[in-house]
Amino acid sequence: MANSTQSSPAPLRVGLIGYGIAGAVFHAPLIATTPGLELAAVVTANPERQAQAAARYPQARLLDTVEELWPLGLDLVVVASPNRTHIPLATAALTAGTPVVVDKPLAATAAEGAELAALAEKRGLMLSVFQNRRWDGDFRTVAELVRSGRLGRVQRFESRFERWRPVLKGGWRELGDPAEAGGLLYDLGSHLVDQALTLFGPAASVYAELDVRRDGAQADDDSFLALTHADGTRSHLWMSATAAELGPRFRVLGSEAGYVSYGLDGQEDALRAGRTPADEGWGETPAALFGRLGTVDDSVAHPTLPGAYQDYYAGIVEALHGRAAAPVEPRDAVAALTVLEAARRSAAEGRTVAL
Repeated sequence: MANSTQSSPAPLRVGLIGYGIAGAVFHAPLIATTPGLELAAVVTANPERQAQAAARYPQARLLDTVEELWPLGLDLVVVASPNRTHIPLATAALTAGTPVVVDKPLAATAAEGAELAALAEKRGLMLSVFQNRRWDGDFRTVAELVRSGRLGRVQRFESRFERWRPVLKGGWRELGDPAEAGGLLYDLGSHLVDQALTLFGPAASVYAELDVRRDGAQADDDSFLALTHADGTRSHLWMSATAAELGPRFRVLGSEAGYVSYGLDGQEDALRAGRTPADEGWGETPAALFGRLGTVDDSVAHPTLPGAYQDYYAGIVEALHGRAAAPVEPRDAVAALTVLEAARRSAAEGRTVAL
């Protein structure tokens, strides 16, 4: 009797451009531990980073230039290089006929993002943006509470990414040239705005305060955005490198109940420590760090759903096989960039900007 067992399809071969924090800490470990993907090549001209990549991913080819990627016939290219390079490198990949994942932010402007999305659609190729914070455990918990109606009608959504980094670290993220898409607005704000739009839909207006607090800083390092969504919900978003005392990560106030949580999702720290989603207990939050749900009269600890960064690349596998849409679609990134651009205009002109 013939064996009817079908062999699994060959893994999709991935080329990673960039092996700095984004490439080494986030993308490479997630790609390497996602069933159906193979980290086939890493592009970095830095000898120290090449050595680090070779030690951890001996099966991957180490390349000095992006041009060496295109003849390899890869199934996916991931752009994890500085923000100013996102559009030219993603354009080159799509032109070469290769689907692309781009680290956030997709571009410096919404117009550039929309042009890239149009190119992907014209070529019939997947384009997705790595908005990994949609898979933070605390955000997944907030999303479940909103969807379930346990909060009632959400009236105000407060979200913070605050840090205490009073001394500049240096690097392109702190440069003031708008072409760099640096500063906290485009770094942490890309996550906060994407999360708010994911929960409550499009923004109707934006008010922003973008401040430069630290000596020698060129780009915003202490910023606030207020969004009024089309449905009337207000999102208040803070991002700071100068917060000596941290506020709540989330405070969500509804007509029936509220939810508050403190501390950042632990997946980034775990990745930095060398752990991966293949490790036991990945993404779990200790009970002592659960948020609280209820009212001032009756508040209880509410379990935090597990964080699941691995689900992003699992979704990429499904999309590349034609079984699902991309886990983050380019139109979402363009919508977020539209808000970020309006925030810059609001701060510069000292007014609320209608969208």
